[in-house]
Amino acid sequence: MTGVSYPYIVLFDGVCNLCNSSVQFILKRDKKKKFLFGSLQGKAGQQYLEKYQLPTNTFNSFMLIEGEKLYSRSTAALKMLKHLGGIWSLFYGLIIIPPFIRDAVYNFIAKNRYRWFGKKEACWVPTPDLKSRFLD
Repeated sequence: MTGVSYPYIVLFDGVCNLCNSSVQFILKRDKKKKFLFGSLQGKAGQQYLEKYQLPTNTFNSFMLIEGEKLYSRSTAALKMLKHLGGIWSLFYGLIIIPPFIRDAVYNFIAKNRYRWFGKKEACWVPTPDLKSRFLD
């Protein structure tokens, strides 16, 4: 999928404005360049969905891959914040909230994200200097 080895891969909905803003949030704060990104709609994103036996036509979850382990929804977001470091890692403390509660909130936001934050007609294209941080 890529010859470059990053500790963490973030998969996201490439047409979602909230998701794209989240990726840009991570990029601005990821000074050690720990994260590599891929759109769930892209070729590499589709390959990861197949690898983890997930639907290739459903893009309503933020996903984080650590090594061979895939995390989704609120767990993925909290683990990402932990790995981002600094003040952001404090949010990882919310992991003590049971997943069914965290994911209910996550699912409510995911269900309404296009209505609240909008949607692009096509996936966001990174600038040339950021292109190396993306799978495809």
